[in-house]
Amino acid sequence: MGRTSDARERIVRTAARLFLTRSYTSVGVGEICAEADVRKGSFYHYFATKADVAIAVIDLHAAGLELRLREADAADPAQALRGVALAVGRIQVGFEERFGQVVGCPFGNLAAELSTADTVVREHLAAVFANWRERIAAVCRRASAQGLLRQGTDPDRLAAAVLAHAQGLILLAKVDAAPAVDIAEGIDDLIAAHLAEGVTA
Repeated sequence: MGRTSDARERIVRTAARLFLTRSYTSVGVGEICAEADVRKGSFYHYFATKADVAIAVIDLHAAGLELRLREADAADPAQALRGVALAVGRIQVGFEERFGQVVGCPFGNLAAELSTADTVVREHLAAVFANWRERIAAVCRRASAQGLLRQGTDPDRLAAAVLAHAQGLILLAKVDAAPAVDIAEGIDDLIAAHLAEGVTA
């Protein structure tokens, strides 16, 4: 039996792995506890329900996304915008290296499973997506203010399109068993198509 001092972290990280490689609905509390090497009593000490673990898993992945976005940020708005593609690509390549295939977006996977079944989880996911979209939009607005976007491009609509495109590319890569590197390239292609003529990053 593992140390109780890190039991919560082991539960969350184990659940994150199982939800990502399998699915939320196919994984039970007993399996999470067995894989995390904790007793059920410890599980329920930290989490009242499996949905509470899902929220903790979302927060774990959100922190990872935030770290990658900060790493890929740049002073130049065009570079920062293309850094979004780089950040998503690094996350997906990391999953592919760890699990041997593209396993999807942690947020997108849970949204597909739980958005119509659990309001609390859906709202938590919606907040993560809204924050992600706003992060992209802020960069798009900076790029627009400096004349780096094609004329007529709405920064907020572009941000929504980039996020939706990323989700679609990740889903298709998962279904098609395509390489993760294709995801970043596809996002970058969309961004490049909206940069003003002659602008490079």
